[in-house]
Amino acid sequence: MLYIEYPKCTTCKRAKKYLDDHGISYTHRDIKEENPTAEELGVWYPKSKKADIKAFFNTSGQIYRGEGIKDKLPTMTEDEKLTLLATNGMLVKRPILVLEDTVLVGFKEAEWEEALKRNGLL
Repeated sequence: MLYIEYPKCTTCKRAKKYLDDHGISYTHRDIKEENPTAEELGVWYPKSKKADIKAFFNTSGQIYRGEGIKDKLPTMTEDEKLTLLATNGMLVKRPILVLEDTVLVGFKEAEWEEALKRNGLL
């Protein structure tokens, strides 16, 4: 399993603590040092079961707000959105947990617990 985070993010710290407290091993990746590629995001998005790729955008981030991305998204294709996300890790919502059957974006403990149980990790 792959765990992607921005180490300074408080939500990411809570998610990582959750994994560590439950003895779950994972491969760690710093989103700022190694941004997800458009290809990775293209695979993860369908596995996330999110209705819209917008769920992968860090809508509260400075870059998202500063560059007016909210206003640009409605006219962009899915490929353009994936390419944009891949340009800067700070545009991507985190943490991301990549499991065999699903991809979790953001940390909601109940959602993570259910997915980890389904994958035999809890």
